[in-house]
Amino acid sequence: MTEPLHIVGGGMAGSEAAWQAAQAGIPVVIHEMRPRVETFAHRTGNLAEMVCSNSFRSDDDERNAVGLLHWEMRAAGGLLMEMADIHQLPAGGALAVDRDAFSAGVTERLRAHPMITVTDEEVTELPSSGSWIIATGPLTSGALAEAIRAETGAESLAFFDAIAPIVYAETVNMDVAWMQSRYDKGETIEEQTAYMNCPMTKAQYEAFIDAMLAADKTEFHEGETAGYFDGCLPIEVMAERGRDTPRHGPMKPIGLTNAHDPENKPYAVVQLRRDNALGTLFNIVGFQTKMKYGAQTDVFRMIPGLEDAKFARLGGIHRNTFLNSPTLLDGQMRLRSRPNIRFAGQVTGVEGYVESAAMGLLAARLAIAETKGQALAPPPPETAMGALVTHITGGAEAKTFQPMNVNFGLFPPIDAKGGRKGRKDRYKAYTDRAKEAFQQWLAGQS
Repeated sequence: MTEPLHIVGGGMAGSEAAWQAAQAGIPVVIHEMRPRVETFAHRTGNLAEMVCSNSFRSDDDERNAVGLLHWEMRAAGGLLMEMADIHQLPAGGALAVDRDAFSAGVTERLRAHPMITVTDEEVTELPSSGSWIIATGPLTSGALAEAIRAETGAESLAFFDAIAPIVYAETVNMDVAWMQSRYDKGETIEEQTAYMNCPMTKAQYEAFIDAMLAADKTEFHEGETAGYFDGCLPIEVMAERGRDTPRHGPMKPIGLTNAHDPENKPYAVVQLRRDNALGTLFNIVGFQTKMKYGAQTDVFRMIPGLEDAKFARLGGIHRNTFLNSPTLLDGQMRLRSRPNIRFAGQVTGVEGYVESAAMGLLAARLAIAETKGQALAPPPPETAMGALVTHITGGAEAKTFQPMNVNFGLFPPIDAKGGRKGRKDRYKAYTDRAKEAFQQWLAGQS
């Protein structure tokens, strides 16, 4: 009888890893400590719960690196992409989902699988035998984190991640706000109403920035430093880096026309994106924050249209931990000192839901091949999945290693024969090359 694959953590990476292994006929045990042991960021005991944004970002698989990663996961029979497609919400060119329906769907599918067992046992030590994937994500429990530190002899690196607030749609003043996707992306009414927009004049923007900068913030514990990941900066940290930084980031007014005053261009715009299928909840895009709760309600109600807003969830901040993977993991994603253990997901130093799930998918496929006595190389670096795993297992500089989203800068350069390619053509060349290489990699496993 085949020994089970043990997976620690039922988040994005662990859920995808379990599905891949079970579909290959490998028995799986998912060790997910929730809901018996809670975390401050999770609300349920469901698998693949989304605790920050409800977006998987761009779904453009021809000119966008994360869209290409979507394509690769679909091609590999990924459960999370299937569930995302089923529970998709209108969001212009982005793949946003109803977070509760999505996680419930993943949980139901995994718990119903005859090859999968889910236990709420908390794993506190590194196992010395058996095949394991540790996919505990950025909220690895204290006991297990200490066990990892004791084994590796090195401190896990850390950065701080922040959660954006969610607003009840019915409390937004639509006499001020209006519905529009940036650049009018979206062909259906649902797509065109995926975003609410709240306009600001220059005076309103300046007052808002002043209030954010002066607001009470979450204090860090002694000895902690705030090494934020640039792709998820708290909004007030953006403002600290320059008063106009938010206006050139999540509050940029370009591609939007105020339906209530089309002749006057807003100085800045706050966007809210639909967060559930009913359209009753909207999250404030890019407004991750470390402001204290009382300060958040006061400051965010300064946004025109949100004067009487009620919040389903306020923003928050938490410490994310990740391995110095280029030093600790081999090319098969195994812990060098304990090769029976693989790591997957955000704890390896990838950033984002999709990237985390993709590393879960890959770790499982490598473990499946090993269990069957086969040799499987990771996908070639020309693919999105291959570019990510190459980065975390040796492509990055260990001394300066930081969490990374998938991007074309991680791919081997395109040989632009016959002259310099335009950016769009070059990105299309990257995705065409990647798709061919990924299909060949999949074909080699059949």
